[in-house]
Amino acid sequence: MSIKSIVPNALTLLNLLSGLLAILFVVNQEFYGAFYMVCLGILFDFFDGFAARLLGVSGELGVQLDSLADMVTSGVVPGLVLFYMLMDSRGVTISSYANGSFLSNDLWIPLLGFLVTLGSCYRLAKFNIDKRQTDSFIGLPTPANCLMIASLPLLVVENKIPLLSEWISSTWFLVGIAIISTYLLNSEIHLFSLKIKSKDWYQYKVQLLFVLFSILFLIVIGLYAVPFVIVFYILISLLLPSKKTVF
Repeated sequence: MSIKSIVPNALTLLNLLSGLLAILFVVNQEFYGAFYMVCLGILFDFFDGFAARLLGVSGELGVQLDSLADMVTSGVVPGLVLFYMLMDSRGVTISSYANGSFLSNDLWIPLLGFLVTLGSCYRLAKFNIDKRQTDSFIGLPTPANCLMIASLPLLVVENKIPLLSEWISSTWFLVGIAIISTYLLNSEIHLFSLKIKSKDWYQYKVQLLFVLFSILFLIVIGLYAVPFVIVFYILISLLLPSKKTVF
């Protein structure tokens, strides 16, 4: 292993560490901490590939390590967030699983949150062998899906729009999110990538405009922007001509 290859792999492992810390925050129902750890992990996830390309050390080890780290940060964490939110919506606690029957509606429904974890695992495995996804994505990327889900409990906690908070914290909304996001992760929808691989900035005009819009949106309405930015990302990708979905 060359010294140069250590840099991107270290960034990938920092992504994994961020995911582990996010899990600890979720278990303690400290959702702000979990969200910020997810954001940090996704930042490391972006720069590990960038560093590998910059240093010319891209390789199979990095690809596999990246997916394993993403499985924790962007797969386990969102499933766990939905699990805890669904438990809250059903009025049960984690100790209930040691004492009750899994056939009880109040206990098996929260487990549906882990559909996202299962879907993320399948999506990441498929990504590694799908040669069509070298420059764009087919299906919603796991980091984008994770960001959207990790932001949901924060909107409930802030409660700036009570009706929206009540809606988000309802059982069937959360189950719907679990099912829809699992589908989107493994769909055949073509989505543009934010990875920049050349110095031709005009080639990445869509990505740059999207990032600018997202930053402005976050400044204006704060964390409420996160799920809308993800929806906007999907809509833009759908509106792009199919020949332009690969950059």
